[in-house]
Amino acid sequence: MKKQALVIGLGQFGMSVVRSLDDLGVEVMAVDSNAERVRYASEFAEEAVAFDATDEASLGKAGPKNRDLCVCAIGDEAREASILCTALLRQMGAARIIARAADPLHERILRLIGAHEVINPERAFGEWFATHLAFRNVRAEYPFGRAMTVSEVALPAAFVGRTLAELALPRKHGITIAAIQRGEDTVVTPRPDDPLEEGDVLIIVALKGRVAKLMERYE
Repeated sequence: MKKQALVIGLGQFGMSVVRSLDDLGVEVMAVDSNAERVRYASEFAEEAVAFDATDEASLGKAGPKNRDLCVCAIGDEAREASILCTALLRQMGAARIIARAADPLHERILRLIGAHEVINPERAFGEWFATHLAFRNVRAEYPFGRAMTVSEVALPAAFVGRTLAELALPRKHGITIAAIQRGEDTVVTPRPDDPLEEGDVLIIVALKGRVAKLMERYE
């Protein structure tokens, strides 16, 4: 049975979430008070409906309790609406609520009223982009919990031909190589004695800031 999601707020971020979930085979109901945005989302969402998500009766008809996840993607321009919508979703028994925050205070409020996960896409992108600007080998970086990141790092020239055992990255730098992308293949459990190759991309799990420190030394 396909997973079902409710995505509320169809700005740039919300629309991207709807598209991505649809690509993953999730049945999405897309909601916004703006009829034009809803019309656009209807081209790829399973269902797209225009209504005010802060209206309890209208939101209840969307069946948040029966969906696998509910995303409150309402933008920065409507924080009160985002807080009220998140509170209503929790009140209605939504199993998993992901809410978008604009700043730390907004994030704290969303957590207090019951959001299971809170994200700040602008901040996350800004942090990754700053790291990419400073260290070109860092191709992508994603938050993993509150203190960790998962990073895609092009293999530094100094690592070519060396093995993970020789580099001893967990002991020396506090980072873990979770996988290696090699061409079209992904080595999920890299062997410690296999030499690394030029063009490899390391998938690194580490505390925030650890990858930047590694790149300061080797890029």
